[in-house]
Amino acid sequence: FLNIMTGLFGGIGNYLFPILLGSSDVIYPRVNLFSLLLQPVAFGLVISALYLELGSGTGWTLYPPLSTSISSLGVDFIIFGLLASGIASSLSAINFITTFTATKVVGLTADRILPTAWSILFTAFLLLISLPVVTSVFLMVFLDRHYNTMFFEASNSGDPVLYQHLFWFFGHPEVYILILPAFGIISLIISCFSSKEVFGNQTMILAMASIALLGCLVWGHHMYTSGLEVDTRGFFTTTTILIALPTGNKIFNWVSTLQCVDSIKSLGVVMLAILFIINFVIGGVTGVILGNAGVDVALHDT
Repeated sequence: FLNIMTGLFGGIGNYLFPILLGSSDVIYPRVNLFSLLLQPVAFGLVISALYLELGSGTGWTLYPPLSTSISSLGVDFIIFGLLASGIASSLSAINFITTFTATKVVGLTADRILPTAWSILFTAFLLLISLPVVTSVFLMVFLDRHYNTMFFEASNSGDPVLYQHLFWFFGHPEVYILILPAFGIISLIISCFSSKEVFGNQTMILAMASIALLGCLVWGHHMYTSGLEVDTRGFFTTTTILIALPTGNKIFNWVSTLQCVDSIKSLGVVMLAILFIINFVIGGVTGVILGNAGVDVALHDT
């Protein structure tokens, strides 16, 4: 979480994004610096949670009633750390979106911008949609712990499943936030080292837009066993399996680009990209199988 988002979205975004748009720098360099300096603070808060009082034995999802009943200071520090990380990521996202709209070079139309730049832009939009939700839900947990609110307390009109909905509305777009910049990098590697444009360049951009849109509609597949209605499970099953279409399109385009290549500049780098594609296909196929609510309940039951 803290490593990949900082490295892929923050690092490569800050370095490559202005270059790909033909601008000299991101539009708010100082905001950028603040976001960078806030991230180690967030990391320190999360790590210190392991050593404070009783630690933070809540599982990484912080589900109530466990996270609201453990009185350790460690849980509070995890909440503060994740809030700080969320603020840093939001600032970066605003920075990149404004850079895209305000500073790209004159004449650079939408169809000429590389998929790598688009991937950073879609990631920024996903962050801006999902981070306010997870920030509010962590604040609700904090208020439940210290100020006698009952947001997630089932004994007094609260609902722990509400936490799951709000948390996973962030949690699923988060995995696309992690993978979309990687998609952009793989497109760039394959294009550069095989000396040709990626096959179906426009469809690659459209596929990333579809993934970003559908990624906000599938959070319920993390909650199949929490007592959702059958109709709700049906909706989430459908949208989850639908994501396989744009993803499959990207895989097809990458493989098509690598076919009939005249010369490869660096075999090692291209092999790395091919291994990424193979790895991703294996993971994606299991996603299509487990996306079915019935299969998921039978195999996971948790």
